[in-house]
Amino acid sequence: MVSSDQRRRQLAREKFERQQQRREEARRRTRRLTVVIASAVAVVAVIGAGSYLALGGDDDKKDKADAAASSSPSADASPSPSESKAPEPAMKIDKKAEYAMSLKTSQGDIAFTMDAAKTPHTTNSFKSLADKGFFDGTKCHRLTTQGIFVLQCGDPKGDGTGGPGYTIPDENLTGLGKAGADGMVTYPAGTVAMANAGPQTGGSQFFLVYKDSKLPPNYTPFGTMDDASLKAVKDIGAAGAEGGAPDGAPKKAVKISRAAVDKS
Repeated sequence: MVSSDQRRRQLAREKFERQQQRREEARRRTRRLTVVIASAVAVVAVIGAGSYLALGGDDDKKDKADAAASSSPSADASPSPSESKAPEPAMKIDKKAEYAMSLKTSQGDIAFTMDAAKTPHTTNSFKSLADKGFFDGTKCHRLTTQGIFVLQCGDPKGDGTGGPGYTIPDENLTGLGKAGADGMVTYPAGTVAMANAGPQTGGSQFFLVYKDSKLPPNYTPFGTMDDASLKAVKDIGAAGAEGGAPDGAPKKAVKISRAAVDKS
């Protein structure tokens, strides 16, 4: 039989080991470039709007940040420029046209339009990737239900670290208006935008906004969902993330069976 004193020591040791693990995970995260959600929440934390990944200046704040960070999935995005080896796809679209991207998913069809005149590089890249079947069989790996309200997709690895092996430039960053005094703009519900790892590092990961969300104007807004698609994403958001966390894999798993991009 294990005595109560031994049990207390065991629990204390396990708690210490968990704290050490969380701290190490947090240190690794601070050394890596973050995706849109991690970046956005960090900004929200600075202005005191309910952060879960704010980095503090003392041990108590670090413990809180570490604990929060440990509950979220990997915060990497598409490859940084130094890791990108393939060239951006050659421009083959009609830059004056609109294109529609349709996703057949395990939670229903999701579709959005893309204006090539405003986002030619992004539209061309997504058509090129879809034509190759790049998105087929991938899953939407991240859902955020606090601070910002987005479903993130487009990662072939499914853990937030994958991309197409090349980067595309930012586009249309003023398309949602001028940033306010807080440095933010509103990404309206229905917006589709690029995740990134910093300026000019877009890849294949994108996020679907299912409720108005304030973010820095750093993420290319390139698509708009139709009403039926927005409802489908709202339903995914309403179900929440796994384990009830504010950020994590969606409880309603979203797997893309097929993606297609066609001229409207």
